[in-house]
Amino acid sequence: MNICKTKLGDVPVAGPVEMHINGAVSICSPSGECVLKTPVGDLVPQYSTDDLRRKTVQALSFFDSGLPKSIPLEDKTMVTTPLGNMSAELVTFHPSGGISRIFPLNGKLSGYWAQEDEAKLADPITIDTPLGPITTKIIGLSFYENEALRSITLWPGETIHVPTPVGSVETRVGVSFSSDGTMESVEPGVPSLIDTYVGKILAYDSDAVGIHGDSNSLVFGKDGNVAHIATTLTSVIALDKDGKKSVFTPEHRESICGEGETEVVPMHIEFTEKSVMISQNPDMPPICVPVEGHSFSSQPCLPGLAQPLGFMPCSI
Repeated sequence: MNICKTKLGDVPVAGPVEMHINGAVSICSPSGECVLKTPVGDLVPQYSTDDLRRKTVQALSFFDSGLPKSIPLEDKTMVTTPLGNMSAELVTFHPSGGISRIFPLNGKLSGYWAQEDEAKLADPITIDTPLGPITTKIIGLSFYENEALRSITLWPGETIHVPTPVGSVETRVGVSFSSDGTMESVEPGVPSLIDTYVGKILAYDSDAVGIHGDSNSLVFGKDGNVAHIATTLTSVIALDKDGKKSVFTPEHRESICGEGETEVVPMHIEFTEKSVMISQNPDMPPICVPVEGHSFSSQPCLPGLAQPLGFMPCSI
């Protein structure tokens, strides 16, 4: 067994150690118990495995300054965060040493350990947010370098009602805030009727991926107005000064299930002071419609009502 010397303490290792150009440790995998003295307290990194949740030892990583970048923990540990002490199995850090992300659980999904198994270990926690306290099951929390809460990532299947500048929105996946604590974005959990300057739009992104809650499809500007929205259920109509009408409607694509099935492609709309940017196809550049010289309206997109949530008939 070799000893890897780091700025935070000695780490017993059995495998290779990656180094930064300046000679500082970059990545190593502990092979025995050790204690690292981190900016958020003494932490014991993961060094053992089991037959279900954690079949391998996840590596420690460090910045070239010697400060920690990512520390998977051996056991659930109370960690000091900007929101108080929280139980965690994985902590990542900013280069300055402050917490970047904290994860209450860190099991590895496999054929023997499913998302549902991991979810049974997740307990609801109460989080103090700029919106007030929120109680829910979370995958993780993210923080800015100034220690302000950046985002909350919810467990799949969890929803919370979030007060936004356009009213309460039932939210899945996550919610994010700007560094000054103002509301930044949410991911609607059900089609939600939202007021915008082109009309009312049923917001819902059937392609939303719940990796983290940092970036969501319903985004607000500093003034509280909608800056970005995704929809599968609304068309936008632009009428120019000569009476020419352009209708933008969510498109369809072949379902990954095949067999001739189709599904709706979420249409993304971005609002600026000078233009409305409409993306009907993620593989194509958005269409820019100037605000000046156009009037806008919206209408329900009836074809999308057949599968409003992107439902696919096959099992995946």
